[in-house]
Amino acid sequence: MIKNISNLGDAALYCDFGTEINKEINTQVIRFFKTIQKKNIAGVNNLIPSYNKLIISFDLKKINFNKLKKIIDNIEIIKSDTIQNKKFEIPICCEKEFSLDIKRLEEKLKMKEENIYESFFKKEFFCYMTGFIAGMPFLGDLDENLRAKRLDTPRVKVPKGSIGLTEQFANIYTFESPGGWNIIGNTPLNIFDSSKENEPNLINPGDLVTFKRITKENYQNYHE
Repeated sequence: MIKNISNLGDAALYCDFGTEINKEINTQVIRFFKTIQKKNIAGVNNLIPSYNKLIISFDLKKINFNKLKKIIDNIEIIKSDTIQNKKFEIPICCEKEFSLDIKRLEEKLKMKEENIYESFFKKEFFCYMTGFIAGMPFLGDLDENLRAKRLDTPRVKVPKGSIGLTEQFANIYTFESPGGWNIIGNTPLNIFDSSKENEPNLINPGDLVTFKRITKENYQNYHE
């Protein structure tokens, strides 16, 4: 549960759930996030969940820190089993032109390419949060044997749709962006759609994700 609530500037409230990064604590963050979303509290204008924090921004003309803190302190949180997590199967092509760091991972992890992919594709991932760039999902947890540090020198441009690994997480680049994650493939699926004003993210915190390997031909013809 929340360990501390404090000010974050003049118009935001910072809920601290601790320092550990794990699914149990992140699920608590998501329960508060979804509860506050559902209650539509007057004056609250933005919610930003992360691994173990929740930032609540508000309009000072409608509510202040003390009033909002009192509401959060006494709010009845929805039960975990009432949260409806969506499930997604994300197609991914792992041809050489898309798997930019697979050889590096073979060396770093001391695993063969086929074993890295076997371990990756059998995993069901949990979306902890979205961020860094719009709609980018942070998906955990990778098995211990697949955890590697970021690149020593980040790339200036990582192609849109790239699937990256670092430490305990996998992610999907929703736009071409700088980045230092270890890239193992690319998906033709659009993970973020800015034309959908209310729900631009395909994957949201709490959702479950698996990956399915596709051929280059499937990748090229995906939108036909």
